[in-house]
Amino acid sequence: MASGLVSYRRLHGPRYRRIFPDVYIPAELELDFATRSRAAYLLVGERGGALAGYSAAALLGAHCAPWNAPVEVFVPGPRHSHPGLRMTRARVDDADLVEAGGCRVTSPERTAWDLARRLSTVAAVVAVDALAHKCFDPADLLVRRAKQRGARGCRRLDEVVALADPRAESPMETRLRLALIDAGLPPPEVQYEILDRDWYLIARVDLAYVDAKLALEYDGAVHLDPRQHARDLRRDNDLARYGWHTMRLDKHQLTANLARTIGNIRAVFRRRRVAHRAEVASGDATGG
Repeated sequence: MASGLVSYRRLHGPRYRRIFPDVYIPAELELDFATRSRAAYLLVGERGGALAGYSAAALLGAHCAPWNAPVEVFVPGPRHSHPGLRMTRARVDDADLVEAGGCRVTSPERTAWDLARRLSTVAAVVAVDALAHKCFDPADLLVRRAKQRGARGCRRLDEVVALADPRAESPMETRLRLALIDAGLPPPEVQYEILDRDWYLIARVDLAYVDAKLALEYDGAVHLDPRQHARDLRRDNDLARYGWHTMRLDKHQLTANLARTIGNIRAVFRRRRVAHRAEVASGDATGG
């Protein structure tokens, strides 16, 4: 308004939507979590603030926030209350800050440290998996704990780190793995590479029970595309030729019907493990 690019009347009309004080977005744009986080940064960036928690994770490409999560910022000075914004007064070392998406954010390790100490076990492991993927070793959180003794919530990091696996490539994949372990099933292999007899890669599957030749795949929205669906079917058929069975699971099966889904996986796992062991004993097993 000060530069004359937009008038007061136009800014407060139907073409724009107010997110925070003096922060607006064109009405036709989607207001997703990352966009709300960038909007929050406009409030605090000039005051030395930084995006933190789930907001930092989103800008770092680790999309693990629940749908109703508030955006999060650290500020070095006084806090101000705004709906949908979690503002924490904190001073962060420069070593724990990076730039992402044009915003100052806490580093992947610092973000994982902050989230893992206050979330539930499952949510903490989901966040650590997403942030640690190709960035750092989850065990580094225990090294940080040794240097910051007495930090609130740090005692629970042993369990979180023990369950974390940075090879996981989606939050729902992590949630499925944890649900299987919680149900008493063995921990599955993560991002397992299946090879043919000549050691060529056939497929890399989300989760695998090798001794049952059972592959578990989480299908997000991208798998609804007809061309992707056709590729999935071809790959499943290729795996079947080598004795592998693929179970494809969607979000509904892992949320509303989780108990039933885990029961089905358990039944298939037990049946196939017995059959595969019999094949191995008879020398008829094939595949990588």
